[in-house]
Amino acid sequence: MATSLTPSQHRDEVDLRSLRAVQATTLRSEQEPVDHGPDQVRRRVSRATAEERFVLIGSWLAGLALAWIVCRRLMPWPGLLPLALCWFVLGLLVLAVAAALTGSATDVRDRVATGVVTSAASVVGFALLSAVVFIFARGAKALPHLNMYVDDMSGVGPRDPFTRGGILHAIVGTAIELTIAIVVTVPLGIGTAVYLTEIGGRFARVVRTVVEAMTALPSIVAGLFVYTTLIVGLGVQRSGFAASMALSVMILPIIARASEVVLRVVPAGLREAGLALGSSRWKTVWHVVLPAARPGLATALILGVARGIGETSPVLLTSGTASFVVTDPVHGVMNSLPLFIFSTVRSGEPIYITRAFGAAAVLLFCVLALFVTARLLARPVRPRRRQSLRHRRPHPDQEPS
Repeated sequence: MATSLTPSQHRDEVDLRSLRAVQATTLRSEQEPVDHGPDQVRRRVSRATAEERFVLIGSWLAGLALAWIVCRRLMPWPGLLPLALCWFVLGLLVLAVAAALTGSATDVRDRVATGVVTSAASVVGFALLSAVVFIFARGAKALPHLNMYVDDMSGVGPRDPFTRGGILHAIVGTAIELTIAIVVTVPLGIGTAVYLTEIGGRFARVVRTVVEAMTALPSIVAGLFVYTTLIVGLGVQRSGFAASMALSVMILPIIARASEVVLRVVPAGLREAGLALGSSRWKTVWHVVLPAARPGLATALILGVARGIGETSPVLLTSGTASFVVTDPVHGVMNSLPLFIFSTVRSGEPIYITRAFGAAAVLLFCVLALFVTARLLARPVRPRRRQSLRHRRPHPDQEPS
């Protein structure tokens, strides 16, 4: 005898049958391979096809040939700069014509925009590479000598050979001055950024305006400020400590401004989660916000060090030059690498000028080493993934039981 169903039970049974039908259809569609047809071939948009690469390379080669004809045969335009400009314009023109023959107007705009961006990046990369190669090439005669790195210039004349003298005093002075400047500036800069992003208040706008104004502060003004306040006003003698204070004035707005931008990027959900768990605002900032922004804060430190490590005028006004190693930052003048480069290039002696380019190459290497070290230290620690026992594959030599 069949049992009669109420209307609500009948509705529930119909819904259950519909749900089972949808699940069966979805499972069947996932198991069956999707046939896109012979004409629908998937490819990644970021990868260019062989035809596109051929058109791109051929267009730029044709532009170079046309530029050579224009600059060397039709117009009296000697030099590499007119040739490069004509190559850029004619290459883009040929590229646009080739894209119009094989594509639509959207393809033409895309090819032209890609060519402009790629050319701009190539120009910037070439300028940077040429500057680095030029510096290392000019200082190649002084770099191979070991005494260049372990000796100072005490008792060395401007015409002495490269086997005598070195830049040890400038390296030590730069390291001491930057260390003191970083120790003073990092807490102040990050503290300013935390105040602007986490606390705020009526003075936040004033502090932000002052920081933005100090970002464009000329280095000579920072040197004069420290010279008048510390050396003239407080009676501090010219030393490495005074030079480090001048470098701190240059580094502080860079670190504060960059750290503020980084802290604003941290998701607000992290702060809310820390506060919801009963933590105070200070503990939330110290244990949640700052660790989350550690890579960005390291980048801010790199920007500040890159601004301060190449400054010459603040060190010249507040410290002065020395031809021997000085390790006491409070008493006596202390040299630095930028100041050594400045003073030796002004001498006019070819050997001294070569020593200056060698010191500039060492300065570039130091900046690169600092950048790599900071990036390695700021890299987030990734937890090791433990392989699940369910998905662990048996060894080929082991037979499954």
